[in-house]
Amino acid sequence: MGYSMAPTGRRGGSQRKRLLRWTLLVLVLGICWILFVLAQIGSIERNAAVNSQLAEPADVGIVLGASLWGDVPSPGLKERLDQSLEDYKAGRFKLFVLTGGLDTPESSFTEAEGMANYLEQQGVPREKMLLENEATSTYENLKFSQEIMKEQGFSSALIITHAFHGNRALEVANALDYANPKMSVIESQVLKPFPNTFREVLAYSKWKLDQLALLVGLK
Repeated sequence: MGYSMAPTGRRGGSQRKRLLRWTLLVLVLGICWILFVLAQIGSIERNAAVNSQLAEPADVGIVLGASLWGDVPSPGLKERLDQSLEDYKAGRFKLFVLTGGLDTPESSFTEAEGMANYLEQQGVPREKMLLENEATSTYENLKFSQEIMKEQGFSSALIITHAFHGNRALEVANALDYANPKMSVIESQVLKPFPNTFREVLAYSKWKLDQLALLVGLK
């Protein structure tokens, strides 16, 4: 009794077609996700958290850390600090919370300390600054800053960062149950747009995984 068998070439062609379909599906989903993230990144300047007026000064202005160049703020971090100085002088908050840990184990200063030194050189008294010296991510920046706020009896915050980073920072603040957080964002004139946006797409994607972990109690 004979058996009918599909030719090897036909089976191989069918497998290749399935692989191609799955590859195309993954590519389409990846492109859709990137477009979604880019839309989220670009949405912050239309958000009410940025555009609504403060009825009264926030208790604190939280300056989210970025890298130091040696012992001084990098050009990108300097932009955030200069924005915070404008907000402080305009009376938008009362005290600085400077947040960021060591860039490397060999660093002389934490990001927070480097920021404090810069602000002091610009005439801000040290007693107007609270330093958070441990954070290594945006989530930790805001979580540890929130702990300082609770210890000091503060409830309202203006979060200061770059526009490309603002939406993720606001999502983290809301996930941590900040009370009606406000945002002050600045467009960078010194950071290169493409690599910076690419890094933020990756960082935002990681945050969405972290957010899922928070929702199911794994983080």
